[in-house]
Amino acid sequence: MSHESYELKAEARERVGKGSARELRRNGLIPAVIYGDKQAPISIAINTNEVTKRIHAGGFLTTIATIDVGGKKIKVLPKDYQLDPVRDFTVHVDFLRVSGNTAVTVEIPVHFENHEKSPGLKAGGVLNIVRHEVEVHCPADAIPEFFTIDLTGLKSGDSIHISSVKLPKNVTPVIADRDFTIATIVAPAAGLTEEAEGGEEASA
Repeated sequence: MSHESYELKAEARERVGKGSARELRRNGLIPAVIYGDKQAPISIAINTNEVTKRIHAGGFLTTIATIDVGGKKIKVLPKDYQLDPVRDFTVHVDFLRVSGNTAVTVEIPVHFENHEKSPGLKAGGVLNIVRHEVEVHCPADAIPEFFTIDLTGLKSGDSIHISSVKLPKNVTPVIADRDFTIATIVAPAAGLTEEAEGGEEASA
């Protein structure tokens, strides 16, 4: 499962637009919107520091949250956020309203383990990661935190495809029509191989 859920306090916004947004930011708040689930969008303002802390903690776009808008608690999934291009602070957040049967599309990070058990890597090869994240469809209340790929036994020239990843129930890749590559083990350069062999001969 994904990161632990959390709650954010928010206040409804009556006014929208650039002038209103600038005023909010001066007061330490970020304009945001809650939409989806066949209901009207709600414009809200949330605490800048709280949101920034959640973004930097990781897993922001794959973790269900609860937003308390004037006592009304709404379950959401952050779908997007915008950063100021110059000063790199958060300027807006979009939240998708979710319920028990909501399906979402999210990007799940890929983790690799047992590098030391890969003959290809031990021989000086390189793990070439084609996809650091995999985009999937899944239930909003069952978003995986990450996918783990075991490198044990992989040799130079081997490829890791999505078919070799054990996906949880009801989790399917967005690209479903082909067995796409996630990573490959690239053979070491000739010079590196010669150096390794020379080192082995010297140690012998």
